[in-house]
Amino acid sequence: MAQSNHERVGKALEILNSGLKPFVERELKSTYQASWFDETRQCLAGTQMHLGSKADEPSWDAASLLVVMWNQWNDVFKKTLGEAERTLVSELREVRNKWAHQRPFSTDDANRALDSMQRLLIGVSATREAEDLDRQKTELLRLKFDEQARHEKRKAASVAIETQVVAGLKPWREVVIPHPDVASGRYQQAEFAADLRQVYKGLGTDEYRNPLEFFRRTYLTSGLKDLLARSLLRLTGGGGDPVVELQTNFGGGKTHSMLALYHLLSGTPKENLVGLEPVFAEAKTSPPAGVRRVVLVGNRLSPGQPERKDDGTVVRTMWGELAWQLGGKEGYAMIKQADETATNPGDALGRFRSQGFEKE
Repeated sequence: MAQSNHERVGKALEILNSGLKPFVERELKSTYQASWFDETRQCLAGTQMHLGSKADEPSWDAASLLVVMWNQWNDVFKKTLGEAERTLVSELREVRNKWAHQRPFSTDDANRALDSMQRLLIGVSATREAEDLDRQKTELLRLKFDEQARHEKRKAASVAIETQVVAGLKPWREVVIPHPDVASGRYQQAEFAADLRQVYKGLGTDEYRNPLEFFRRTYLTSGLKDLLARSLLRLTGGGGDPVVELQTNFGGGKTHSMLALYHLLSGTPKENLVGLEPVFAEAKTSPPAGVRRVVLVGNRLSPGQPERKDDGTVVRTMWGELAWQLGGKEGYAMIKQADETATNPGDALGRFRSQGFEKE
């Protein structure tokens, strides 16, 4: 598995710790003799001072070593190091804090961090550790140059394709007319992101909210056609899978598929659903009437914040939301106790079919 820049910096900090520790302890002992550890305690916060196996020994990490070097610079480390090394100590304290707070490192940031660590290690004569970091730098630069080469190759291939002329075929820029929002610069990508919860609430743009506009703009892939046809078969008693697990990459159309199913069962006459003729032909049936649709979007349900519905019902759990969407106030009453105590309603949901709240 490829190593991330954050992981690379973390490994480099371990090498820095290994190389600085002997130097820091030697200089502190040279200046303070037997009281060196007491002096060290005074310049570290309580969270930075960890005892080692013995009560009079610190358990160093890169952060505590750099803090001690900075705070004891004038009294201890100025004797052997120069201003260049002091600047490196200051810079590496920021690097370590950035790493500890899980902030990202670009390739250039990681390379600079490794270079600064190597320079400081050279300054304290930690030759072996400096060589280790030099190898890490070389590997990082190799990866960077390889990626640049791949980028240039892809760019060159893209230019070749765009400039290739096919006899009788016009460039797409002379054929396609951009949407007015795009052409005028008013296009906002966030406004056109598919959101199942928004559609359920009757919000959003017509492209997603209106069944006719949605299907008029939707390309019916083989996978989407299969999903809709199987769902029709299931709801009309013709077979089909009771559970469908959508397995696509991020941005692969899961939400769009669920919206298509939601609008298919909206009660819209099938003759108005332009483009779905292949679905009805494959299923050999029409959408059933009276289907009760339920929309549960996990990251929009907060178990710690009850939601009051328009009819006064207070819903606390996913089970309560499911019951209310299926049967309104009457349906919710069937599992009210379980919802109020945040427990599984068990067989109570099974009674929905006999009460006529559930089409499927």
